Amino acid sequence: MFTWTYDATDGVWKNHALSNELLKIAARDFVLVRFTKKQPNFGAGMGQSVTLPYYKALDEPDTPQLDERMRVPIDELEMAGRSITVVEWGRGCGYTNLADEFSKVSPKKGGQKRLLDQMNACMDTGAAAGFKEAKVCFTPTSASAGTIDTDGAHSVAATSNLTAAHVGLIRDYMVNDLHVPYFEGGDYIGTVATKGLRGLKNDTALQEWHKYLAKGDIIFKSEVGKVENVRFVEVSHEQALSNGVGTGSVLGEGLIFGDDAVRRVEVDSPHLRADPNYKGDFGRRKAIIWYGLIAFGSTFMTADDREARIVRIGSL
Repeated sequence: MFTWTYDATDGVWKNHALSNELLKIAARDFVLVRFTKKQPNFGAGMGQSVTLPYYKALDEPDTPQLDERMRVPIDELEMAGRSITVVEWGRGCGYTNLADEFSKVSPKKGGQKRLLDQMNACMDTGAAAGFKEAKVCFTPTSASAGTIDTDGAHSVAATSNLTAAHVGLIRDYMVNDLHVPYFEGGDYIGTVATKGLRGLKNDTALQEWHKYLAKGDIIFKSEVGKVENVRFVEVSHEQALSNGVGTGSVLGEGLIFGDDAVRRVEVDSPHLRADPNYKGDFGRRKAIIWYGLIAFGSTFMTADDREARIVRIGSL
């Protein structure tokens, strides 16, 4: 049921005219799902889980040169992988047939818009959870230094917001130690909460997008600029990325990643469904829901060279 708010304790004091225009609640801005990669060739009738296998990299030898009489050294080929399990997602809202028939503003249309907004929020939070499975974590400990952990957890509390110096440290670690492939061209992607981006903007190092994108290049939704070959996208959805962690809530959470960082496994893509006879009673109670069979997961669950794809910026 939905109700009007009284303008008097036990009712209303005067009649109200209802506008022909239904006011619009501001939609939230969702960006993270766009950076996940859909798992190909998986769908209905293929079980609830999918395993993503790969062969681990072979170490580079001290020297590959052979002596005339020595046998060729043989390295063992090792396989690894991870499993992602698809689960049901969904939520709904109900209304009466009476309200649908008599109301000047349609509860069905209004409910659909609010459910789409909620569905997108839940999908973005789910995608964020997949990114946050990253084993490599970075914590700013001063304006120019930070701590890197490789066990999936931050070991210290952040004492500084994000700066260009931190981005440089992360970028160099991804390039030199992890050899993370670029997301696109020669750039990584950084999705950062509003507060974290404010730290970069105050640093004046953020290069505006119109200064580095050429004609025909794609600008990502909510993209604000680039620092150290990392294109930054603002995330204003706090359930996905917190706008205040660390000592005195000094830091906005963030993620910097390369190609194939998170997989999206879908059996049934999230969508709206209507039930014109919710709870029976000859159609007097109705409901609409959003529903999907989907899961998000970090593609490589390691901090190993050439496997790890994500650095999570946060705090103990």
